[in-house]
Amino acid sequence: MMKPSLDTLGQLVADKRGRDGVRATAAKIGISPATLSRVENGHLPDLENFQRICRWLKVDPALVLGFNADAGSRPRAAVHFRKKQTMKRETATALADLILAAQRALMARDEL
Repeated sequence: MMKPSLDTLGQLVADKRGRDGVRATAAKIGISPATLSRVENGHLPDLENFQRICRWLKVDPALVLGFNADAGSRPRAAVHFRKKQTMKRETATALADLILAAQRALMARDEL
């Protein structure tokens, strides 16, 4: 299994779905077939569907978001962007990187 991340989420879903139909798999997950198709094509789901997909994949959402599972009670910042026609993927990625860098800086400060 490849390393879970936002970039690999669609491929992880497609790999697990295998030859099963989109409609049947979407019903198992509890999401719409259109959402499942969009995720497999690289789009990010909303938070509720993200949680359902991670549960179905049996993957900790924190790992997909790039957090250490042992972060425990440390401050956590996460970002999620819905697909909008006005926001390019590069922009969303840059904003996510900025927020995650801020989180790492906060965690490093707290470890001193």
